[in-house]
Amino acid sequence: MAAFFLTDRLLSPRTVFLLLIAGATISGPARSEAAPDAEESYATGDATATATAAATPSPTPPPQSDENNQNDRFGWPTADENAFVARGQATYIWTRKFSFHADYTGPQSLITTPESSYTLSFTGYLGARAPWEGGELYVDPEAFQAHPLSNLYGLAGIQNGELQKASGEEIRAYLARAFVRQTFDLGGESREVPAGFNQLATHYASRRLVFTLGKSPLTDFFGRNSYASDPRTQFLNWSLITYGAYDYAADARGYTIGGFGELDWDNWSFRAGRAMEPTVANGHSLYYNLFKRHGDQIEIQHDHEMHGLRGSVSVLVYRNVANAGNYAQAVALAEQTGTTPDITAHRYLEAKDGYGMSVEQSISASVAIWGRGMWCDCKVEQYAFTEIDNSLSAGLSLKGAPWKRNDDTVGMAFSLNGLSPEHRAYLAAGGLGGFLGDGRLNYAKEQDYELYYSALVYRGVHLTADYQRIVNPGYNLDRHGPVNMLSARVHVEL
Repeated sequence: MAAFFLTDRLLSPRTVFLLLIAGATISGPARSEAAPDAEESYATGDATATATAAATPSPTPPPQSDENNQNDRFGWPTADENAFVARGQATYIWTRKFSFHADYTGPQSLITTPESSYTLSFTGYLGARAPWEGGELYVDPEAFQAHPLSNLYGLAGIQNGELQKASGEEIRAYLARAFVRQTFDLGGESREVPAGFNQLATHYASRRLVFTLGKSPLTDFFGRNSYASDPRTQFLNWSLITYGAYDYAADARGYTIGGFGELDWDNWSFRAGRAMEPTVANGHSLYYNLFKRHGDQIEIQHDHEMHGLRGSVSVLVYRNVANAGNYAQAVALAEQTGTTPDITAHRYLEAKDGYGMSVEQSISASVAIWGRGMWCDCKVEQYAFTEIDNSLSAGLSLKGAPWKRNDDTVGMAFSLNGLSPEHRAYLAAGGLGGFLGDGRLNYAKEQDYELYYSALVYRGVHLTADYQRIVNPGYNLDRHGPVNMLSARVHVEL
């Protein structure tokens, strides 16, 4: 696998496919049998954390008798819990966009001619139990290269969730995550968790308090969904991997630094956290003063079972405070001066609030449905995610048991994305946003549809075929399209 890092040029899909398969063939058998694939059972919910995150923080185990769990003199466990975990993943996604009709094309429009795009990522997941009770340490090095469609312009629901705002065709390595997790058991049932990505094999109490401090994506903790959160294994579109209108704090790669707390009480979870905003909208660097600028979020989740079929309901509220431009002010100033509005010209300390709800429910051992909706008081510029101010999405995931392919998954979903009135007026006057700018705007909601089939072809190797259809790209009825795209994904877990 290390040989993959030697190239900084565009790799053909066939070359990448052969390299990934070869790497998995060599190291595939080392994959832990105790860690089932994500979404393995819709009925019982026995799923490990996906490649993007450990959705439920790993708590410290309940006390064990000396006969079952002896620690060495440094406090490291020596029995059924591991002191270290080392895992990895590699994902290659290739996309072909076909030509479509548009009445005109602006400076930040999706190009109407055919295009191809790709992303290639490698991530290591390294974890160790801390020498004090209840502590865990994790570090995730990552390398990434990409070629986006139309320089990443022209879509609100961008077609590939692996794409970053800071990427290029030269592969670059960086530190994706580095955090410490501390768990305090509060009692309840003892539950077993196998080793996985950012997850030590352990036992945890159903009632516990977990604190996490360090660098990671906010979507590791908030706005998650069992069937639509990970573009490396599930849906690809940005508007389907979390709430489309969740302008969560992040740098240009999607990571942030902050502190997060979670109280789990049997079937209830209460989460809260504060994280760093970028210094400028969609910027590379973070603003380190968390008292002046920050992204706050609170989420409440309840897990339930109906006739043995699992489900959950969650509510998320977020509030961002950042140095942001105001759409209405930018338009008013442009009208006074006879110029084109520029959201970057005048930025002040502004706040933005968002409110969302997510529901997921298994309806059989193989079928699950889910839905999300979020509204944002988006009078100020998009800052860290994408240009969606209100969103509604829903989908269905089907495991392959009915056709004797238990580890395969079929997913189908749609999202309906919209803009605030102030945001629409800004784009209609010719303003440019982080991703959009057709020069004018005949507003209509952007509609994103996605269908995928993911097949397990070898231990740890998943191949996916994906189709997306986007209507009114960039919210513009004059550029109705529709835009059709086909994608192929190779995902290898080690």
